[in-house]
Amino acid sequence: QLVESGGGLVQPGGSLRLSCAASGFGVDYYAIGWFRQAPGKEREGVSCIDIMNRTTYYTDSLKGRFTISRDKAKKLVYLQLNSLKPEDTAVYYCAAAPEYCDLGYFSSWGQGNQVNVSS
Repeated sequence: QLVESGGGLVQPGGSLRLSCAASGFGVDYYAIGWFRQAPGKEREGVSCIDIMNRTTYYTDSLKGRFTISRDKAKKLVYLQLNSLKPEDTAVYYCAAAPEYCDLGYFSSWGQGNQVNVSS
């Protein structure tokens, strides 16, 4: 089971750091991806980090504002969100896939964490 935290309400231009924790398995042995779904839109991939700590950004426009990282000691995967825009408002999910960031293999999902960007 995956659990996201760190979401909330932030003003445009602000920052948030989302965390993804796992219970029942070690995140070190899985690729962890972040996805988001905005109201009325399909879910989209944001970023992923694999077991070799190589990172993938599925949406070019987010690279440079969003950064994924892994803390092995704390068994957490983070998504740092900077320079947030209203269009970043969405439910953010983390998900696990075996070893590598293959979009077709994410099978364990968290419940989602709401991020609202508004003044």
